[in-house]
Amino acid sequence: MSDEAFYKLAKVLDTLPSGFPATENGLEIRILKKIFTPEEADLFCDLRLSYETAEQIAKRTGRPMQGLEEMLTSMWERGEILSNKIGNDRVFKMIPWVLGIYEWQNNRMDKEFAALCEEYGMHWGTQFLMNTPQLMQVLPIEKEIPDKQQALSYHQVSADIENGETFAVAECICKKSKGLQGTKCDKPLHVCLGINPKQGAWDPSQFGRPISKEEAYEVLRISEEAGLVHLTSNYESGHWYICNCCGCCCGMLQAINMGFPNTSVVNSYYYAEIDPDACTACGICADERCQIKAIEAGEDSYRVVQEKCIGCGLCVSACPSQAIRLVPKSQEKWALPARDEEAWFEERGRSRGVDFSAYK
Repeated sequence: MSDEAFYKLAKVLDTLPSGFPATENGLEIRILKKIFTPEEADLFCDLRLSYETAEQIAKRTGRPMQGLEEMLTSMWERGEILSNKIGNDRVFKMIPWVLGIYEWQNNRMDKEFAALCEEYGMHWGTQFLMNTPQLMQVLPIEKEIPDKQQALSYHQVSADIENGETFAVAECICKKSKGLQGTKCDKPLHVCLGINPKQGAWDPSQFGRPISKEEAYEVLRISEEAGLVHLTSNYESGHWYICNCCGCCCGMLQAINMGFPNTSVVNSYYYAEIDPDACTACGICADERCQIKAIEAGEDSYRVVQEKCIGCGLCVSACPSQAIRLVPKSQEKWALPARDEEAWFEERGRSRGVDFSAYK
């Protein structure tokens, strides 16, 4: 089995809508070998993007039941697949590279693995940003949304929290990876939120530490105070995470800082606007708050580069002279999100021209 199983797994992951492109030097295979055993790689390829019990997987694939659930459970505990409880049954499903396998590798992230993923991110990101829909959408600081603007639920960070029953917080793997490579970020580390509509879904959890709803709101407050951007899945309902991101570590925001158009990286619905007459040119917005360098100095005041701004609201909340406001984009400039994760997969699959029907 050995290497053949890893090449098979790499092909399966690249067939999924998020992609997992091959490299000339086999970098992607080296990464998979850090995560999976050959037997686990082979079993992953027999799973689907929808939950199944071990018995259903055995019946569909012809695999023996003996030891199957134990192996699947071990893979879940290693962050290679997802698992959940439906009634009395434990169910399992495959997950893409991002958002998925990579984000679940906190427990095994070391300097070597971080360097491999950093190098591979350049290959994966180039392919990923060439297609739509975007992976994430921006959730602006809610109190900065204009009062007269009727914000849709998927614009509101509070809607995600209120739709959840259980919550978890984890280390930001992007910040952790950068720290292992010697470029440690001074932003808060434990700011990745998991959200689930079922009681007890995060206990036990391979994602992070279970927390209360009140603690989840506190994570958001800490993140906003530290100047982190709220990002979540780019679909209307069923959000299961909120990332709180900085421009120095987050792959998505880094891409904008490297010159990729913000509209190809994240979906957003607002932009910031500075009143030049009210601006005192203190520079807080540009120097301390904006994570994507979308604010620049003028002769007497600062200005927002509208084409780059993602409308997170961080600059608005910190302006001492209240010279900045969020402005809704005209609806013709919106990229309407998919209905849910399944619809996002369908749209992304069509965009990439991949047939992943065997894994639905």
